[in-house]
Amino acid sequence: MNNVNRFDVITIFPEYLAPLNLSLIGKAQAAGLISIGIHDLRDQTSDVHGSVDDTPYGGGAGMVMSPEPWGSAIDAVAELVPNEVHELIVLTPAGQKLTQELAIELTKSKHLIFACGRYEGIDVRVSDFYSTQKNFKVREISIGDYVLGGGEVATLVIMEAIIRLLPGVIGNPASLDEESHTLTSDDGALVEYPNYTKPKEWRGLSVPDVLLSGNHGEIAKWRLEQARIRTKNRPN
Repeated sequence: MNNVNRFDVITIFPEYLAPLNLSLIGKAQAAGLISIGIHDLRDQTSDVHGSVDDTPYGGGAGMVMSPEPWGSAIDAVAELVPNEVHELIVLTPAGQKLTQELAIELTKSKHLIFACGRYEGIDVRVSDFYSTQKNFKVREISIGDYVLGGGEVATLVIMEAIIRLLPGVIGNPASLDEESHTLTSDDGALVEYPNYTKPKEWRGLSVPDVLLSGNHGEIAKWRLEQARIRTKNRPN
């Protein structure tokens, strides 16, 4: 595989991923910086209804996504990128929480496969099986302590967090250096300081004088202090 990062998404709602053609991600695809494939899980079913789920063993509410179509879909996607370690991302509220550090780590993966579960989730044997395969690495990831209707929204969030960090995607790479969770001090990671632009006054609110002073040393000190205050006062 070449140096282009490839992302494949498996879902029962391919149209949900249309935003990947917009903004930075769309431009990155057009420029050949990344490659994205969207795959319909129902293409791997054999019955007339395209069934992808069934009732849970042991009883309980809801339906569980069946392992057969998932195995077939993942195998097919892996064949598109031979001789590569495939990082399988299973979206689940039970997974590791997405952080900036995790996003940075995932930029190193040349092939990411996103499994967008629905209903009560994907039969856990899918994760268990691919965890034993030498050409796969499985991660279960959550974007927060809440429940969504499916993994598509979470996939969009994670992909944007990763792709914007890849070389060439952001026009001015220096803008990544002072972002929330990237800006650091002795107190650890900080959220970004407040930003202002023209006009100097708006609805009775003025831009702080220090930002108009031209004194870059004082501006840097002010921004660091504001980042510390914002981080301290941020609700958990």
